[in-house]
Amino acid sequence: MPRIPHFAALMLAVTAGAWAQQPPRLEPLPEPPPPPPGMELDPSLEPQVTIVKKGEDTVEEYRVNGQLYMIKVTPVNGPAYYLYDDVGNGDFLRRDSQDSGVRVPKWVIKRW
Repeated sequence: MPRIPHFAALMLAVTAGAWAQQPPRLEPLPEPPPPPPGMELDPSLEPQVTIVKKGEDTVEEYRVNGQLYMIKVTPVNGPAYYLYDDVGNGDFLRRDSQDSGVRVPKWVIKRW
């Protein structure tokens, strides 16, 4: 029984020391240097995002240089999904956020 008070006193001493320590004084980070000449960012390459409500769904359209390349659809009930135009011809393919892209063949071999 006499060990319990010693253990409690030891734990109190250890935690009191940790409480007494002050965190070091942190200084703010300096501003990053500007990019070298000729490497400035081109604002026309940044995607323009247009958010539209269609019914109850939220549709975000992503464009670069005015060309629509991706659409994010967020339905009220369900996870968001994406429509991508990989080729640039206006045909959009659906990809879910956790879609791996693997498609299982579903060929009909024989019916009876």
